[in-house]
Amino acid sequence: MAVEIQPLLKPSRLRRRAGLLGECIAEFLGTFVLISFGCGVVAMTVAALPGSGRTEGPTTFFLSAGDWLLITWGWAMAVILGIYVAGGVSGAHINPAVTLAFAVRRKFPWIKVIPYWVSQVLGALAGAALVLGVYHDAIDAFDAASKGPKTGGHTLATFSIFATFPAPYFHGGIWGPLIDQVVGTAFLVMLVVAIIDLRNTAVKANLGPLVIGFVVAAIGMSYGANAGYAINPARDFGPRLLTWFAGWKDLAFSGSLSGAFSAYWWIPIVGPLVGGVIGVLVYDLFIGDVLHVRAQEGELPEPGRTRPTTSDDE
Repeated sequence: MAVEIQPLLKPSRLRRRAGLLGECIAEFLGTFVLISFGCGVVAMTVAALPGSGRTEGPTTFFLSAGDWLLITWGWAMAVILGIYVAGGVSGAHINPAVTLAFAVRRKFPWIKVIPYWVSQVLGALAGAALVLGVYHDAIDAFDAASKGPKTGGHTLATFSIFATFPAPYFHGGIWGPLIDQVVGTAFLVMLVVAIIDLRNTAVKANLGPLVIGFVVAAIGMSYGANAGYAINPARDFGPRLLTWFAGWKDLAFSGSLSGAFSAYWWIPIVGPLVGGVIGVLVYDLFIGDVLHVRAQEGELPEPGRTRPTTSDDE
């Protein structure tokens, strides 16, 4: 808006938020928006639509592979909105893997890493709490109507609204889901740094968040089913904390379901942190270093050419 907007707080109090505190508040709110809409779309798919009579039955969802698009595009829009909310203050990492990768290769101050992480996890926890509050009745109705195994009266399906777990074809193994999280997050960070790199074909006119949302949608469509494509430690850990307090117990911590998987909780944390660093290193090795050398030499050749064009007179 062009008009000047007066601050809500007194200038003396507002100055305290000009630095790291303000950035942490922005990360909290951005991650809160991310989870509110991301977990919200899963709650719609799993519990609200079936319970409201809009599917074939009170526990019927995912009748076709195309239904997965509702969740992938929902999470994409959640990322877009979260970045637009926080981007101008904190850079909208809203993901500990992004924060770590930027500290390793983008000169993000290491002293800010832990405060950002804490803010992101708390924002994710608050967002999940909002989703649980709004969809509490739908979740209870779904769990009551379900006949499958239950933990504390809750099902694995309603747990999936908030946190992730591996597909049955991994047979409880850790390497498949761990590699999945490393790969998914490596793609996420590699593409994020490509999109915001002004030396490259950077997105202009503040469309970066939109394109990053497309990246998240693409990862969900291409790699989502293996382990729920957390690709964000705060996105999984914050809501997982909530489910533990709310009664999902062993499904949350230690992340176990008898005969299916056990002690899974750490994989959506470690995998993305490792994958994020790999992603930024891969981009810099293959693309960033080339752009750096060209900038030093003052050469800006047309993409696809090895050297600047010259005229016949030269």
